[in-house]
Amino acid sequence: MTKARTGLVARRSAGAGGGRVDWVDYAKGICIVMVVMMHSVLGVEKATEQTGFMHLVVAFARPFRMPDFFMISGLFLPLVIDRDWRTYLDRKVMHFAYFYTLWVTIQFAFKAPAFAAESSWSHVGFLYLESFIDPFGTLWFIYLLAIFFVVIKLTRNISPLLIWSTAALLEMLHVATGWTAIDEFCARLIYIYTGYLFADRVFALSNRARAHPPYALVALALWALIDAGLVAAGYSDLPVTSLMLGLAGACAIVTIGTLLAHARWLDGLRFCGEHSLVIYLSFFLPMAATRTLLLKIGLIQNIGLLSLIVTTVGVLGALLIWRLALAARANFLFERPDAFWVAPKKRIAVLQAAE
Repeated sequence: MTKARTGLVARRSAGAGGGRVDWVDYAKGICIVMVVMMHSVLGVEKATEQTGFMHLVVAFARPFRMPDFFMISGLFLPLVIDRDWRTYLDRKVMHFAYFYTLWVTIQFAFKAPAFAAESSWSHVGFLYLESFIDPFGTLWFIYLLAIFFVVIKLTRNISPLLIWSTAALLEMLHVATGWTAIDEFCARLIYIYTGYLFADRVFALSNRARAHPPYALVALALWALIDAGLVAAGYSDLPVTSLMLGLAGACAIVTIGTLLAHARWLDGLRFCGEHSLVIYLSFFLPMAATRTLLLKIGLIQNIGLLSLIVTTVGVLGALLIWRLALAARANFLFERPDAFWVAPKKRIAVLQAAE
């Protein structure tokens, strides 16, 4: 990554003002809501053995739901890739390692009794230890982020074309070993590396969408038709098609985020994007509790509506847990304590919050 390109990303980022990039927060908000939606909808449908209208939304988003999140996660790497290893590992690895360790322990505390009932408590202990080799449940995203950040820094002096081509090939191979860390690494490296390598072009895309909203809307309509058509036809998982849909969908989310930021619509999505990690870490609890309660009561028979309610409570419940944690001074649940910083809290980049 050249200094010129790093400077370009920094200027475009800082130009948004306020220490954050508005469209990035909107895009991250869309991403995290789609993640909660997927887990909520599939959980309800598995429990009821039925599908509802939300199934179509989840299917439409499947080709780009995680690619866009990973691409956005790579956008600000040009600003930090040349930091010394101590600072880099603290901000990009220790940060996620802390939250993964904490929240995988919390999740196991809730799920251990059920696991033990199916096998034994010793097996629960084995599963817990295994989660540090192969990520557990919904937390695999931040587990992989830390690995990707290290890989990208280690390979920054290797030909970018070689790395990008290798990552693209890994995605198209559709590796399926059964190990989440390996399979998701192969499937997602291309997207975070694309965000890193082509950050300046992604910001240029956002600028064009902001300058020409009508053309952006036409492009989005065309993309939506193609994505929906290929998903409906069953072609979205084909090797080359999956990669193209992932990249196109990620660019579409950038465009949608930009248009929403430009119009100042759906500000709640921006708030969710600003606190996407908060939602990601804790949505499993209100989501599972709401699903269990509503299914037990049985008042709502429409599976689509039930899934929508569970999704909404999952998002809002996670934010409520965060506010209650702050009120109870349990900040450590969502803020890394000073004891777990290995580099000084200084020289924070203008956009560290968006990194």
